[in-house]
This record gives sequence, C-alpha cells and structure tokens, in this order.
Amino acid sequence: MSQHIELTGEFQDHQFGQRLDQALAELFPDYSRTRIKEWILQDRVTLDGQVANTPREKVVAGQQVHVNVELADDTRWDAQNIELNIVYEDEHILVIDKPAGLVVHPGAGTPDGTVLNALLHRYPGIAEVPRAGIVHRLDKDTTGLMVVAKTIPAQTHLVEALQARQITREYEAIAIGHMTAGGTVDAPIGRHPTQRTHMAVVPNGRESVTHYRVHEKFRGHTRLRLRLETGRTHQIRVHMAHIKHPLVGDPAYGGRLRLLRNATPELTEALRGFHRQALHATMLKLAHPITGEVMEWHSPTPQDMVALMEVLRADTLANPDDLVWN
Repeated sequence: MSQHIELTGEFQDHQFGQRLDQALAELFPDYSRTRIKEWILQDRVTLDGQVANTPREKVVAGQQVHVNVELADDTRWDAQNIELNIVYEDEHILVIDKPAGLVVHPGAGTPDGTVLNALLHRYPGIAEVPRAGIVHRLDKDTTGLMVVAKTIPAQTHLVEALQARQITREYEAIAIGHMTAGGTVDAPIGRHPTQRTHMAVVPNGRESVTHYRVHEKFRGHTRLRLRLETGRTHQIRVHMAHIKHPLVGDPAYGGRLRLLRNATPELTEALRGFHRQALHATMLKLAHPITGEVMEWHSPTPQDMVALMEVLRADTLANPDDLVWN
C-alpha cells in the first residue's frame, strides 16, 4: 500500500533565481532535497501547470508549484507508544498539551519519537490523514496546546481556518529586558540568509504579525502574553529578538546570558539553568471544524516557568530601584 501525497505552493520573492530542488526543499521542509530531486526527475513536479525539466531549473517568484507523488511503505512513519497529554477529544479532533522536549513532526535529525509517531500508535486510522492530522506545530522546547485533525474533512477545515486567521492562539513568555507597554510586531519573516536552521526578519519574507501585552514586570525581565495573527516558523522568538527583547533561555535567538547587577544567587542560578525558550502556548480558541461550535482551551503555566517567575519576583523585591545590567 502506498500513500498519495499532493503538495502545492508558490515561490516567494526571496527565492527568485534559486535552483528548483533548493526552492522546493525550502517550501516543503518535511522532505529531503534528495527525494525532491527524484520527484523532479520522475516528472512529478509541475510549474504553472508545465512539467518541470530539471532540478537545476531556476525558479521565478510567484510561480505555482504542484507535486503529485505516491510514497511507498518504506517512507511511512512508524507508530510508537509515546504518551500524549490529551485535554480534549471527539471523533473529529483532539487537543494535546505538549511538553518541552517533544518534537511534533519527524524531520532531519529526528526521524521518530515525535507527536506524529504517537498519534499513529493511538489512532491507526489517522495515517490516512495528511501529516497524521497535524495542522500547526510547536517548536521542540515550546510547551502547550495544539489541535490535531482525526479526519480529512476536519483537517481541511482547520487548515482553511488557520489560513483565514480564524484560530486564536495565545502564548505566555518571559522576555529579557524591562518592557513598559505592549505593542505589535509587524515584520516579514523568512529563512536566515546564512544560517539554514534559523529564521529572521528579512525584507522579502512572508507577512508576520505578533501582538503582545505586558502581563507582569520584573526588574530586568518581562512576562508577556502574546497573540499570533500569522503562524510562521519561530515567529514569536524571531519577533521578540528583533525588537531587542529575546526570550529567556532561547538557544537560537537569545544571545549571550545577561545578568542584572546585584542579582540574587537564586536568580543567577535559575537563569543559568533555564535551557529552553520560556514560551508556552496557553490558550487555543477555534470553531469546531465540523459542528461550528466555538471552543476554547487553556493550559496552566508549566512548572519551570512558574519557578523562574517566583525567583524573578524575589529579585525584584530585593532590588526595587536597580535596573542596571552587569
């Protein structure tokens, strides 16, 4: 038995002049460049309705790409007995509360042990749904809520709702720096020009909008509540670093560790020991893809962030007027 895969997309301005196989690997990161080359050579890729000629073909911004392939069984993912924290479930969807350290989808460096592998074990029939029903992702070390479709109709409607910005996703974060007011970051995000695994604010990136408000102020850090208007890879992390308030513990965008003058030993230890981005998907709201009922879920702040905020509060009380960095 094989799996039918159909992919569609549009090349962006910053991809103009790229090789076709390179541009497709960027557009569809779940598939290797080697496999994409094979698809091109097998005449499985069309550009604006015409069969692509070669992997070396140069692409043009705005071109519509369509990939239509059959994946053999050896490319299917394995079902694995991995525990999931399910906060809601019916015959069409489920909502999970993802812990830190759990990857959502197999990819380079993580071929298994993911949310997708767990879904295949728990719901064998979900194998017939594209990407096992995963319609949006959380980074490996971001915690919190994500919705999964159990059927193709549910997945279709959820994807459409995401694209129409009809699904509300709110996050809690701890940012570096003393912020006095909320705001909006409206800055395009694309692949980093030199670091392949990173994203960045780039002139020709995709539209990206993040709203944030101050939830609690500490001496040199700020607890934020953020709402995504768009859903780009690493969006919150990139946007907060862009406005010079990266998230605590962010290994990719956080920069070097900064300590406040007169920081309590407890705070120094807590910051040195916080090895993931302080980011949690705390609220998810959507119209059920089949019934239309508006549904909302909340996830409590994870314990590691709770402990860090307790130390930040104590440090702020101990140094109420000192906001100077070492």
